[in-house]
Amino acid sequence: MDFEKRRANARARARLAAEVRRALGARGYEEVETPCLVPAPGMEPHIQAFEAPFVPERGGAPSPLYLHSSPEYAMKRLLAEGFSRVFQLARVFRNGEVSRTHNPEFTMLELYRTGVGYRGVMEDVEALVEGCARTLLGGATRALRDGREVELAAPFETLTVQDAFLRHARVDLAACSGDAGRLAAAARAAGHDPGPPGEGFDDVFFRVMLDAVEPRLGTSRPTWLVDWPASMASLSKVKREDPRWAERFELYAGGLELANGFTELNDAVEQRARLVEEQELRRRLGRPVYPLDEAFLEAVGRMPDAGGVAIGFDRLLMLLVGAESIEEVLLFPASGFPGIGG
Repeated sequence: MDFEKRRANARARARLAAEVRRALGARGYEEVETPCLVPAPGMEPHIQAFEAPFVPERGGAPSPLYLHSSPEYAMKRLLAEGFSRVFQLARVFRNGEVSRTHNPEFTMLELYRTGVGYRGVMEDVEALVEGCARTLLGGATRALRDGREVELAAPFETLTVQDAFLRHARVDLAACSGDAGRLAAAARAAGHDPGPPGEGFDDVFFRVMLDAVEPRLGTSRPTWLVDWPASMASLSKVKREDPRWAERFELYAGGLELANGFTELNDAVEQRARLVEEQELRRRLGRPVYPLDEAFLEAVGRMPDAGGVAIGFDRLLMLLVGAESIEEVLLFPASGFPGIGG
């Protein structure tokens, strides 16, 4: 990419960050800053953290530290301490992730709001995305992605995971009742490859999701994909009226996954149990098992009801400037480092 394009995208990044700060500030959000170095990174089974041990200058045993993969744990501790609306443009780190939409160091816009669930946060994000589009597109709201226009003015399309699988994959998730064998059989009957026998429900789900569902989301305007299977609740509450589903959403636009959010779980006992389960899954997958963040777990039980979301800032910028690769919106992508890229 030539110098002028790199400089134009760098300037667009600065304008986007300024608009995020202006728009969220106008909605009552406070900007915060939390540490990049943490004693316990996120426990997501498929995310690998960078280890960065603290070595005492005057000798002694190193203390294990990690570059955070998300500021979530620290920001929820702030909610427990009395903050009500917070956001952060955080540099975050995930080892091994290099692709057209991944860089091992990237920028995440994370925000939390007390007193609302996931629907309230979705409304804030819709307004934010539309406002950012108008700022970067000269008042317009249509971005160009892969030769197609994507209308970014609110409201966005909302689709449950159940309905999305029925519409795009011809698979009835509810009828599978969380059973991997049933889901694999349903996927195979609908013409999809469910993968090798013996895989878990989530593995089969994501094979079908990535193959048949995700590419069809957000093609003409952004799509909220809401109410995920309870096994994928992660850090979210399950729906009280139907515990088969979690109050979780993802946002897709122009073939990009832009955001992932929840009605935040604030049951400390349940949160500990889920993290212990994820530790065990990491162990079975042969991945490093990280320690539990006890300060976070203590805070969860004091946290008020809240909703939160993580937005891929670089991906939002990609959408708004028409970039095909994350490399185009980074001045120094990791693919240019020795041993990582070409």
